[in-house]
Amino acid sequence: MAEQGEELQRILYVEDDADIRAVAELALETVGGFSVKSCSSGQEALLEGPDFAPELILLDVMMPGMDGPSTFHAMQQIPALQGRPVVFMTAKVQTEEIAFYRELGAVEVIPKPFDPMTLADQIRDIWTSKV
Repeated sequence: MAEQGEELQRILYVEDDADIRAVAELALETVGGFSVKSCSSGQEALLEGPDFAPELILLDVMMPGMDGPSTFHAMQQIPALQGRPVVFMTAKVQTEEIAFYRELGAVEVIPKPFDPMTLADQIRDIWTSKV
């Protein structure tokens, strides 16, 4: 978990849509200055995420195969990913859906479509206020 005042640097980003992934990577790396490890599936994130040692996980909800909630659950079984704050990104933002993601343990939900120019600031705000 983050120490008080520790600056966020490493984000594991899981998104199956290549176009959305490219836009978010650009927003987070170029605009935000973060170090980002992108994965195109939950399975890839489970394999490559532990070595990256992310400080925060940004996770798409709707993905083929392993969806976001399943990926989140599996990540909690891996010591290197366990307890890392998770932010879901999804177009499914009805009140009951957001409540479900928070019950799973997500610290926040970012609605899609997101604004690439403000995404890094949104992530930074979540990091400083909720983690």
